[in-house]
Order: sequence, then C-alpha cells, then structure tokens
Amino acid sequence: MKLALSLTLLLSTLSLHAELRLPAIIGDNMVLQQKQANPIWGWDTPGTEVTVKFAGQTKTAKAGADGKWTVKLDAVPASAKAATLSIQGSSSKALKNVLVGEVWLCSGQSNMGFSVSSTWDADLTIAQAKYPQIRLISVPQVGTQEIQDDFKGQWEECSPANVGAFTAVGYHYGRVLHEVLGVPVGLIDNAWGGSAAEAWVRRDLLEKDARFKGIMDTWKKNEAEFSQEAFDKQEAAYKAKADAWATARREAIKNGTPQPAPIGRAPRNPMTGQHRPGNLYAGVLHPTIGYGIKGAIWYQGESNASRAKEYRDLFPFMIEHWRKEWKQGDFPFYWVQLADYLAEQPDPVESTWAELREAQTMTISKLPNTGECVITDLGEANDIHPKNKVDVAERLVRWALARDYGMKMPYRSPTYKDVKFEEGKAIISFDYAPTGLRVVDVDEVRGFAICGEDRKWVWAEAVILPDNKLSPRTPRGNQIAVSSPKVAKPVAVRYAWADNPVANVYSAEGLPLTPFRTDDFPMITDPANPDGLQAQVLKRAEEIRAVQAARAAAQKKMADTLKAKTERAKKDKADGSKKPKAQAAKKDVP
Repeated sequence: MKLALSLTLLLSTLSLHAELRLPAIIGDNMVLQQKQANPIWGWDTPGTEVTVKFAGQTKTAKAGADGKWTVKLDAVPASAKAATLSIQGSSSKALKNVLVGEVWLCSGQSNMGFSVSSTWDADLTIAQAKYPQIRLISVPQVGTQEIQDDFKGQWEECSPANVGAFTAVGYHYGRVLHEVLGVPVGLIDNAWGGSAAEAWVRRDLLEKDARFKGIMDTWKKNEAEFSQEAFDKQEAAYKAKADAWATARREAIKNGTPQPAPIGRAPRNPMTGQHRPGNLYAGVLHPTIGYGIKGAIWYQGESNASRAKEYRDLFPFMIEHWRKEWKQGDFPFYWVQLADYLAEQPDPVESTWAELREAQTMTISKLPNTGECVITDLGEANDIHPKNKVDVAERLVRWALARDYGMKMPYRSPTYKDVKFEEGKAIISFDYAPTGLRVVDVDEVRGFAICGEDRKWVWAEAVILPDNKLSPRTPRGNQIAVSSPKVAKPVAVRYAWADNPVANVYSAEGLPLTPFRTDDFPMITDPANPDGLQAQVLKRAEEIRAVQAARAAAQKKMADTLKAKTERAKKDKADGSKKPKAQAAKKDVP
C-alpha cells in the first residue's frame, strides 16, 4: 500500500514537470541585471538536459529529481536593444524583448504598495508614463506557510495603461534611475498593505532565535485557538449582511432616500494574512528569490511601531536573511523612514513611531550598504498614506545614485553626532551637514525638547551656531545650542520625537534632520519597562478585569438580594394564606 502511494506521488510530481516550465519572474519583457551573473531557472522532466542561450552565451543544466534546473548567465553590460533568450529542454521557449539594465525589488507594506493612481497629480503622472525601457512586474498577495515557487504575473513595458496600479514609490524611484543613468530598469512590486516585518522572514529562523520568542509565542497561541469553522461562519454572516446592505442601497437609490451606513470591513483570516510569521516569505518573497537584482527598497514599519524595541533586532535580521537567501552578497537595501502622522501634541510625549524611526536609523550602523530617507515633513496627520510619493522616491533614490552609481550629490540627512552639556545648554553636533544647517517656514528653530534629571520634558529654545568655514556667505554651522529657562541643568535632548513632529531643521542642501534623542531612557515599546506600553496594556486589562469582577459581584449581590426578597414574599404569602384558615377553624369549634 505504501509503495503504491509513493509511486502515485512520484508520478504526479513528474507529471507536473513533464514539460519545460518557467517561473513568472523569468519571461518576456524582463530586465536582467547588468554587470553581474544572473540565474535562470525552471522545471522539466527529471534528467532532461536544458540549454539556455543569450547574448552569445550557451549554458546547460540537467533537471534534478524534483524537476528543477538552474543555469547562471555570465555578466553582460546594459543594453536597450530587445533580445531573445532561448531555452531548449523537453520543449522549447523563446523569451522576447529582453533588456539588460538595473533591477530593483520594491517591498514593504501599504505605503510601498500605494499605487500611482492614488497619488497627487496621478492623471499627469499616468499620462507621462511612456517608458518602454522601464519594465514592471507585480507579485499577487498570497499568505501561506507553504513555500511557493511561482506566482501569477508577467513583465510588462511601462505605459499609461498599466502604471496606475503599480507602486508609486517604486515607479518614481525607477523613473529617476532610468532618466539619470540612461539604461533599462526592471521593477518588482512585492508589497502588501499592513504587513508586519516578521511575515517577511522564514518562520523556522524566527523560532530558533530567542529574541523573537515573544511574538512567536503569541502567534502559536493564536494558531492553537483559531477555528476555521468559526471563521467560515463569520464570513457567511458578513456575506449575508453585505447582500442585505447592497439590496437596501439599491432601494434607497431607486427611491431617493438616504442610503444605509457602511457595514465595515469583511473578516480577515489571520492564518492566510500578512501578519503571521513566515506567511509572506513563503507566499510572495520566495518565488522571486534568486532573480538578479541590484538591490531592494523598503517602506514598512507602521505595523511594527508598537514593538519598536523588537524591531531593532528584527529589521536587520530580516535584511541579513534576505541577503543570505539571494546569495548576491550585501546588496544595497534602502528604506523610507516613517512619515509624520496622527495628531500634533501640545507637549513633548513618548512615541511609538519615534521609537520605530530610531530603530530604523540604528540599522544603518549595524549593516553595510543600507540607508534611509527621512520624510517627517511629507506625511499627513489624518492619513497614514501620504499622497506625495514623488519626493519620497526622489530622496530615496539619492542613496542609490550616490552610493551605487558614483554620482556626487547629497544623499543622507544630517544625523546626530554628539552632545556636550555646559552652562545650562546642550551643544549638539551633527554629521552629514557639509555646508551647515538651516530652518524652513519660520526663522525659529522648532522640534527640540529638553529635560533635567527629573526627566520631565519641555519644549526648548534652539539656535544654529554659525561657522564661517562651512558657509562663508551665510554663517550656517553644523552645531545647535539647545536650552530652556525651565531646565537649569539639562541632561538630555530630543528632536522630532513624536508621532507627528513639528520640526524644521534641514541641511543646507534641503534634506531634513534625522529624528534623534541623546538619552537612553527606557523605551515605551520595551516589554521589560514597567511603565511601557505593554505594561500599560496589562495594567489596563487588570483594571478592566477588576471592574468586570466588581460589576459581576454587584450584580450577583443584587440578584441574591432580589432572590431573597422574592423568597420572603413567597413565604409571607404562604404564611398569610394559612393564618385565616386557622382562625376559621377555631370559629367552627363548638
């Protein structure tokens, strides 16, 4: 029985690879990365010899027991001339319109997935998007624990017909590269709105690392408690509600009456979603791993903000993991720091988003070939998805142009270097401000907070100290003096430390100062902090449980009291009905 089953499985596996098959990432209209060896792979009948020809090269490989074969093409220079890549195995394929240039992976959550059609001036952007040498491919959203080898998609020439649905940050990043470098550009859109960083990492690696025990334990508990049957009932109930709503809406439109209120979002299956550890690595990233790329750009962090302390480890862990999987060494990895969002605060406060930004910035010093663009001036307080993606992409692409393509231009925002406390002031020095610092909007320096040993933060006064050596015409320096009459002896300073900071310091070249703090006070996203976010949540949960217990006790007491009254009333009624009978009996006695 077991032998027959094994033979059946083997035959079914062979039938899947009975003819030459290629992954979606390798096809017509693709761009191969210039100046580096590029893997080309696919599947065929086990043992079949496969020959790949391109640009005068001929490479051969034999399909393995699982049907997979791989060749590696030699490096070739950029070419905008459409070429054919031919593959001969048990059948043949000829991939048309193949170019050679720069290939970038565009990944993250919704702000990377945010489409061109949703941005400001989308109509103009789409109308102008006539770039046949920019090639686009998008990976559909598949969340699973099962490793996927392929996806449904195809490379296309960039045009007004298809650019609207593509990642806006990715498109504008690639557009600048194409216009500046004059070579073809391939862009892989592999983003999923709301995704958590741990979903983009291979699950077994997370399980082996003690630093991520907390999140893995939480998910194991969620998985154990999840009921597919209960979820199916939720979906069915929602569908019925949605159908009723649609009917009511049609009737309202027909009768000219007010339409029914929206019913909210459909239930989402957490087991196939974008938060479960490993789901996106297996479902959407793995099918692209190995394709030749220059580097990756990343816009994510919102979903991990409440765990910013953990992100200090998780984010660089993810980057290293990707680099190992791709086997291309330390390829460039650049990201967008979180934008300004939510309400502005009248006083300095702790902030999960500020702590997440700090974790992002710290990653630059941990890993080579990494960088971030600061956009705390490009967000929208009432929208987590700011519509200005052009400036975001153009700040981000500066990193690539300067670091990877040898262009001399400012690319990094000024960053905190050191601080000296003297005479009631903090004198702060900054790196990456070669011609000094400046302010925008108003002449007053805004965004600094200061505290003394009591750790009570207040808004501070700040002045950019002049330095004629850096900027002879306008005495801008790269030091700022920070003080407050409310803090006689300062011990720490913070800048742009808020969800939505009001801050206005830039390099003279126009790049915003990176948010920072000089202190190492406990983080509110640190689970070990007794005053942190998790402790507050647990404390609040205890308070709610205490209130619920008190309410239950009060309700029980009321119920017991009512029950006792009811029983007494019944008893009194019974006693009362007996008493007259007794008196009547006495009267009848002679």
